[in-house]
Amino acid sequence: PVPPPRGRAASVAGMPDVAIAGAGPAGAALAHALARSGLEVALVERQRDFEREFRGEALMPSGVDAIRQLGLGAPFDALPHRTPEAVDVYRGGVRVARGAFPRESEGAPRLVPQPPLLEMLVRECERFPGFRFVRGEAVRELASEGGRCRGLVLASGERIAADVVVGADGRTSVVRRKAGLHAERDPEPFDVVWFKVPMPAYLEARGHPVNAWLGRGHFAIAFPTADGRLQTGWIIDKGGFPHLRDRGVDAWVEAMADHVDDDFAAHLRAHRGALERPFVLDVVCDRMPRWSAPGVVLVGDAAHPMSPVAGQGLNLALRDALVAANHLVGTLRRTRDPDAVDAACAAVQAEREPEVAWVQRFQRAAPNVLLQRRWWGRVLLRALPFVVRGQVARPRGGYFFRRLAFGVTDVRLRV
Repeated sequence: PVPPPRGRAASVAGMPDVAIAGAGPAGAALAHALARSGLEVALVERQRDFEREFRGEALMPSGVDAIRQLGLGAPFDALPHRTPEAVDVYRGGVRVARGAFPRESEGAPRLVPQPPLLEMLVRECERFPGFRFVRGEAVRELASEGGRCRGLVLASGERIAADVVVGADGRTSVVRRKAGLHAERDPEPFDVVWFKVPMPAYLEARGHPVNAWLGRGHFAIAFPTADGRLQTGWIIDKGGFPHLRDRGVDAWVEAMADHVDDDFAAHLRAHRGALERPFVLDVVCDRMPRWSAPGVVLVGDAAHPMSPVAGQGLNLALRDALVAANHLVGTLRRTRDPDAVDAACAAVQAEREPEVAWVQRFQRAAPNVLLQRRWWGRVLLRALPFVVRGQVARPRGGYFFRRLAFGVTDVRLRV
């Protein structure tokens, strides 16, 4: 018999080892790691391009490190990006703290637009002969046999058989739902209105800082983007945007202007006509009791939908990809035994869940401080200038900043 190629255990001829639904950060990074290791991979993405109203842009050092471990440092560094020099914190419209970010290697975030990042990941995947990309096709169903997932059924009717199906299709994951995996939802008290405005000249003079405005029961954040504009997020009460929207752009711009400093308020009013159509993010921060089912494993937001607090979703997704690659490649090189494959899928959750759980606990606690929902949150808010300086403005930061920047656990790509 002909030996299986590149050290793979024998599989059905022409059938990919792994079919991945979703070419977001987790899916595209995992596809690259698997294809680079010699596995046959099919990556399916329902969108024809990666341009959307809002995708997270904050890459912490842990996320940058994950990309470099994939061997993609050079094409990654060539992408458009911003590295802010500091974070300025305002309370009641007055700047109360500035935390200068350390060097990127010591904790500073890198702001990278996702569309070119994802296109780069897919382009690098296409260097490997065992990779196939299906663009603009939605997953309709899971192909099952004997209670086990055996592949994907696309909206076109095409079936992609595979030994393992990976659900990397986001927080509304079709794979998760069709596999019978369910989230435990903790209601979040807020949504985020995202929009872009022209970059104010005064912020350019200050080194393009990240800006955060707190107090008066609201929170807003703005950070520079690679296209020279300012990505702005305004936290509002859950479900409250339709009321603001019905009042018109002028009304919600005025409402936000009342909660920021005078310079930015004047900038918002002067550029209200240049504001892009706002995108409202319905914030969720769900727990998944199980990330896997027979023949299926979830990664990224499909496994653990994240709040936007502290910009962690993109980084966790990339780290999920490395861990999933370690377990899947190591197993599929040896065997196609269903029990062994399912054990590998379960091992992904066992390794990743501690970090995800810690970050989600942080994210759930943050609104109590940012929106002053608890008495102790109001106390902590008054101490914020000292917290910012202690957590951010020193090499590798304080306890919380260090974990958010560099990760809670050590993640190494071993394949």
